[in-house]
Amino acid sequence: MEKEWTPTTAADGVEQALKILEGRWKLVILFHLFGGKLQRFSDLERLIPAISQKMLIQQLRQMETDGVVRRIVHHQVPPKVEYGLTDWGQALCPALDALLTWAALRDNSPEANPTGD
Repeated sequence: MEKEWTPTTAADGVEQALKILEGRWKLVILFHLFGGKLQRFSDLERLIPAISQKMLIQQLRQMETDGVVRRIVHHQVPPKVEYGLTDWGQALCPALDALLTWAALRDNSPEANPTGD
């Protein structure tokens, strides 16, 4: 059964979803993992050179706790750890693509940019 939304519950639901994505680097990490890609920690460090190791660890842990990212430990020597998206995390892709398309509309919208800048 589909949930019945009111304006208030819809706003609360979206606000809770956005809280999961809060953080300067979470969206960048997500876009590097979309499409079923698995990345080692060192790969993510290389792909996002401006992020500190401490911040990358923190953001990945938060995303893992929230159920967006999964941490895969391969028991071998040396140990290998990879990060990928959960199915729920991967389901974010179309929503973020739609948000990106919506944001791009602003460039062509006289209502959103009345000064023409």
